[in-house]
Amino acid sequence: MGSTKGGNIGEFEELALLVVGTLNNNAYGVSVRNFLMEETGRKVNISAVHEVLKRLEKKAYIRSEIGGSTEERGGRRKKLFFLTAEGKQVLDRSRELRNGLYNRIPELKFNFSGLL
Repeated sequence: MGSTKGGNIGEFEELALLVVGTLNNNAYGVSVRNFLMEETGRKVNISAVHEVLKRLEKKAYIRSEIGGSTEERGGRRKKLFFLTAEGKQVLDRSRELRNGLYNRIPELKFNFSGLL
């Protein structure tokens, strides 16, 4: 049920997990991909999104359920994803680690006096 590597996740896993949490009840493969592309400006392959969602579900950071069919999808049903408590905890730990490291960067002082 738990993850490997002590709860550490990669950047793409972290981004996907954040998007699943952000989209809340509307997180499915295409919506996650579109949100990632909009927010990061990167091209994102739908198969990469499906793979990362499978990995996150296997680690129990997200859970899925099949939603109802819709006319816009020709009667097909969406697989919806939801952030779990464990997923939220891993995001909290990741944020704490990043913030802690960022806060240790010394204040840089630049000397601009000799430039003119």
